[in-house]
Amino acid sequence: MAYFSERQRGTGNRQQSEYLMSEVRDFKDLKVWQKGMIIAEKCYVLTQKFPKEEIYGMVQQIRRSATSIPANIAEGYGRRSTGDYVRFLNIAQGSINELETHLILSARVNLCNFNDIESIIDELKQESRMIISLIKKLKS
Repeated sequence: MAYFSERQRGTGNRQQSEYLMSEVRDFKDLKVWQKGMIIAEKCYVLTQKFPKEEIYGMVQQIRRSATSIPANIAEGYGRRSTGDYVRFLNIAQGSINELETHLILSARVNLCNFNDIESIIDELKQESRMIISLIKKLKS
């Protein structure tokens, strides 16, 4: 399971998901959360190069949507119910789409170039697949 740390085992039904959660010390052990943090860090580095007049515009939008991804994964994990966890994972999924939109627009209006955002968008696609797979596992 690519979404959990190596310490976890199981097939993903609710009973086993509870077991998996008890094997993880906290949300920081989740690979899906770790990937989200890497994406957020890259977005902070990228936006440091943006013009100062964008600090309350696109910079803020990118940073908020980027930090929303791991934050919602952590919050959902902390709720300790499958329904809540899935709901917060869906919110994180929406933040991925929002972030990708902000990044593409930033390149289109020349705040950055497409080469600057390409690796972040690739990681967003990986993160999206991880979240979708995790949701399926939790629902099974």
